[in-house]
Amino acid sequence: MLAPKKVKHRKWQRGRIRGNATSGDRLHFGSFGLKSQEPRWVSSRQIEAARRAMTRFVQRGAKIWIRIFPDKPVTSKGNEIPMGKGKGAPDHFVAVVKPGTMIFEMEGVDEKTAREAMRLAAHKLPCKTKFVSKMYKL
Repeated sequence: MLAPKKVKHRKWQRGRIRGNATSGDRLHFGSFGLKSQEPRWVSSRQIEAARRAMTRFVQRGAKIWIRIFPDKPVTSKGNEIPMGKGKGAPDHFVAVVKPGTMIFEMEGVDEKTAREAMRLAAHKLPCKTKFVSKMYKL
């Protein structure tokens, strides 16, 4: 699973996801992509599950790019711990995804195959997504 090698601060504040994505909102590497339509936290487990679903469907026939990286630590306290006593230990990492963020890109397959692979991946993600493709100008 994806996780940063090193973080500047061990524990972050939760924050609030506001506005639309301004960077990482267009296709840069592949011809097809999966774009987020809701603000959400996407965990490293969800990214890995979606990646596996896509690669299993295309059977090594496509190049896949993961455009998000989980670098935000999320803390949690253990079960049956009383209230108070400080913040819990870092539990897992999430990627902050704004509406319009390109999550995955794909190249090397036809549109029908890419659309189905992205549909399978979208079922593993916590946010609504949209399939996008490059418009070729003649």
